[in-house]
Amino acid sequence: MANVLGMANQAAIIALWRRGWSQRRIARETGFDRSTVARYVRLERAARRPEAARAPEADPPKPAISITGSTARDGPDNATTVNSKPAISIAGAEPVSRSVERRSLVPDGGPATEAGRQSLCEPLREIIEPKLEAGLSAQRIWQDLVSEHGFEGSDQSVRRFCRRMRDRLPLPFRRMECAPGVEAQIDFGTGAAVVIPKGEPLPLGVKTRRRKTYVFRIVLSHSRKAYSEVVYRQTTDDFIRCIENAFRYFGGVTQTLVIDNLKAAVTKADWFDPELNPKIQSFYRHYGTVILPTKPRTPRHKGKVERGIDYVQENALKGRKFASLADQNRFLTEWERQVADTRIHGTTRKQVKKTFEEIEKPTLIALPIERFPLFAESQRKVNRDGHIEVARAYYSVPPEYLGRQVWARWDGRTVRVFDQRFQQIAYHVQLDPGRFSTNDQHIPRRKRSGVERGATYLLGKIKLIGADAGRWAEQMIACRGIEGIRVLMGVLSMANKHESQRINEACRVALTHGAYRLRTIRELIKRQGDCQEQFAFIQEHPIIRSLSDYEELVHTAITKEPRS
Repeated sequence: MANVLGMANQAAIIALWRRGWSQRRIARETGFDRSTVARYVRLERAARRPEAARAPEADPPKPAISITGSTARDGPDNATTVNSKPAISIAGAEPVSRSVERRSLVPDGGPATEAGRQSLCEPLREIIEPKLEAGLSAQRIWQDLVSEHGFEGSDQSVRRFCRRMRDRLPLPFRRMECAPGVEAQIDFGTGAAVVIPKGEPLPLGVKTRRRKTYVFRIVLSHSRKAYSEVVYRQTTDDFIRCIENAFRYFGGVTQTLVIDNLKAAVTKADWFDPELNPKIQSFYRHYGTVILPTKPRTPRHKGKVERGIDYVQENALKGRKFASLADQNRFLTEWERQVADTRIHGTTRKQVKKTFEEIEKPTLIALPIERFPLFAESQRKVNRDGHIEVARAYYSVPPEYLGRQVWARWDGRTVRVFDQRFQQIAYHVQLDPGRFSTNDQHIPRRKRSGVERGATYLLGKIKLIGADAGRWAEQMIACRGIEGIRVLMGVLSMANKHESQRINEACRVALTHGAYRLRTIRELIKRQGDCQEQFAFIQEHPIIRSLSDYEELVHTAITKEPRS
């Protein structure tokens, strides 16, 4: 069964609805469920329809019952009926519930007497307000009221009264002033239009003679020294170049840069942990500063430059048009020097130029020797061959990044590759389209052939098999040359099938025969062949005639006469 509220609560809901409150707001302020609020609002709408009105012959409705304590301004407008029953005026009724009393049923935050009986603290309002502004707690205020003014109410009544007063008293914004050289604020606004004169050719890709521009402005928070520049687009490169030109104009860099959440710099807005464009991160590291985006949809966090944009638009650019972007930028430079720098600032009451040159300029961070190198940047996926494509050329990355996303930066001279944490993982010289740049360290060990590793590496591996195998391999390379590289690879492959001792023995036998073919090693391993014996020559032997006998035989055969 649905919840049935008391008559006072029903009347409170209907009264708030008749004042224009939404059902969601009524539920939030009273603490009732939205479905409950909707049910009583639906009943009230049905009761107000003409067909639901009382018939003419019926008795007239009874007047609204006014609860004791109603004020004089209560009347029929504050009365309501639920299910054709007499309505109860709530203008001076007791509080419907504690939640209603705490949050005040009155939309405009008026006195407490409109939502219930008058608070005991109301006569002491002028005493309580200064104490609240001084930051005293409700408990302390209650103690002071009891001791100094004989207050007879409870501490809870003081707490409720103080809570209502805090809700109605808006807090002032806090003005933030910065020390010299600490902060600069940046923003974009609409610049003056560029109208190309008739008779001049339109630039390539431009279709109209009137072009919209954007004025970039950076303001030093301490001295209010500013720099303005007009661009056609708000790209990341344009944003960086404008800031860099401002640094050169100021002659130094501030410690922090406060910007809004423009897409050229902030990829994901977050007050606590924003994500900045990687190129922007490299830029501020190059200049030794820090970029701090403001809270989303909170322009007052950079109020100095917000007012500065209005100033340059109203004072410098309003009602003007220029023939080119360069003309507008030259005008802004001169305007900054003659007008903006020489004025007495309304807040600081000091001349902008004098404050900057005497106080803030000496505190700026020194400029680096080189300007920030602009580069193209994009994410790339590592192909199956371990390379990424950049400007139609291909560059290798370490094998562990195969199939993953990496960042590539190129500037026409070099190509640098970064992981997702922007740690550099590869560096190449930029090549012409269609060329490949492969770093030897990016080739996995298992994908390197023996030919690539060279004869020295293979000989070292064969020597681990045995000393005889190493000598045979060296003699084979000396005999066969470069074609012997594959023979060395074949010997190493046999180590996966045969014992090292058998391979070493086969190489020893082959070395004695001077055989440097791989098939010989294979056959010797299969047959385990014996070594070729070598015999020493002897001068005399019983079964062998002496040389003098052969000499006599030859003489007799030639001369036909025996030697005397």
